[in-house]
Amino acid sequence: MKLTPARTLAELAELINARYSGNPDHLVTGINEIHKVEPGDLSFVDHPKYYDKCLQSAATTILINKEVECPPGKGLLFSDDPFRDYNFLVDFFRPFQPANAMVNPTAKIGRGTIIQPGAFIGNHVVIGEDCLIHPNVVIYDHCVLGDRVVIHAGTIIGGDAFYFKRRPEGYDKMKSCGRVVIGDDVELGAGCTIDKGVTGDTVIGRGTKFDNQIHIGHDTVVGEDCLFAAQVGVAGVATIENNVIIWGQVGVSKDLTIGAGAIVLAKSGVGKSLKGNTTYFGIPVAEAREKMRDMANIKRIPDLLDTVYHRKQDGKDSTHQESTDSAE
Repeated sequence: MKLTPARTLAELAELINARYSGNPDHLVTGINEIHKVEPGDLSFVDHPKYYDKCLQSAATTILINKEVECPPGKGLLFSDDPFRDYNFLVDFFRPFQPANAMVNPTAKIGRGTIIQPGAFIGNHVVIGEDCLIHPNVVIYDHCVLGDRVVIHAGTIIGGDAFYFKRRPEGYDKMKSCGRVVIGDDVELGAGCTIDKGVTGDTVIGRGTKFDNQIHIGHDTVVGEDCLFAAQVGVAGVATIENNVIIWGQVGVSKDLTIGAGAIVLAKSGVGKSLKGNTTYFGIPVAEAREKMRDMANIKRIPDLLDTVYHRKQDGKDSTHQESTDSAE
């Protein structure tokens, strides 16, 4: 999320009642989670495992619960609970706005676009030209659609990220203030769910087509001209490059990359990054030919065991016969 206008380190420290280290006039131009930070962004860290990663990241302002020296060119905000204060800043700069109409007056709808009855278009949504939005589609605040986008009934764009911090008293939700950005000529089937970025964008590239009941997690980037069959589920912060085909009921884990031109066959589980221009299958996923060969070999196991058993039996019979001959 970009801050317009930018705020100073001193101003943010006053908002959350925190001490700071660095130039009081140091500018903060955005708020972002660690996977997506850019220069000018504020991010937070509250676990020793990630202190160095955050301090050395592109983020130039860091909300932290440890006393450390301020890196050159950066600003630090010291907090006993960075997660809480991060959520406070998100709420402050992008508070929830109740809707007052099915198509909000602040939405910008392009020429030739058709919004079918029952569709909900939230605050500050931008929809391009010649789009078709079918009944009962929900498009949350600040989402952006290109031209000639088709969205089928019941699809929800821009729901909150599935992102929680576990505390002794239960789960604490991380507030989402990002967007979903959909390119030109995208078609989304019925009943799809595409979560907004935590603070950045979830992106669906130009020309990509989704079947029904596809789920895309927060901050995931899907490239151009991809094809996803029914019930594909993609976790957050994944990168799926151009011309990827994913067949039905494939699960894709978080924070990985599927290379351009890859094909993932149905009912596979993707738990690691995959190189492009290769066909994959299985749980865990592997190159399809290799996986099929493994499966064929597994089917041979009963026959192999049977062969070994009979060889042993034949060996016993031969030994018994030799013993009998010697006795005679």
